[in-house]
Amino acid sequence: MGHAATGPKEILEYPDDPQFGKASPGKIGMWIFLGTDAMSFSGLLIGYAIIRAIAFDWPEDVVNSLGGVELSGFMTFWLICSSVSMVLSIDACKQKNRKAMLRWLGLTVIGGAGFLAMQVWEYSHLMNDMGMTFSTYAHGNNLFSSTFFAITGFHGLHVLAGTLYLAAMWVKAYKGEFDKGDYNLLEIAGLFWHFVDLVWILVFTFVYLL
Repeated sequence: MGHAATGPKEILEYPDDPQFGKASPGKIGMWIFLGTDAMSFSGLLIGYAIIRAIAFDWPEDVVNSLGGVELSGFMTFWLICSSVSMVLSIDACKQKNRKAMLRWLGLTVIGGAGFLAMQVWEYSHLMNDMGMTFSTYAHGNNLFSSTFFAITGFHGLHVLAGTLYLAAMWVKAYKGEFDKGDYNLLEIAGLFWHFVDLVWILVFTFVYLL
């Protein structure tokens, strides 16, 4: 039995909808998903703020309690760079530059994997050297530790999902499915990745710096 050949597909044109413009159904669906996901992160950050405000033995120096901000600051810079490479990969697709698209998209996947590796190292350091576990904190309120791991871990799951998502897009790109410049699927994946980047900036600000 023969198999359908893979290769570049025709670019789909969507009608100009009065509410959504020419956005594809997939893009509209992703925006709806990101809106609901933003509510989840908002709930976590608001809950964190309330707990921190009423806790009587919260660490006075959060920065030092988390081992400083050198690593987390670099992780933030690293993730921002991966967002830039994502933009460049979409731009390369628009220009039908297959080689550049694969290169920039591959670097974005590496960016996600690198962020996760740094987060694993950070967790190991906090647990082994700073007295933190998922449910206990050796130097104060246990909620300091549990809320930190809940928020950063939830974000880490998004980074993992995004990295796998982008890896799947790289495979599609390698097979030539975007060679005609149809960047719709890449742009949808990029929306998710930029959201993950933006959320981390908020997490870094509220959890690590304030």
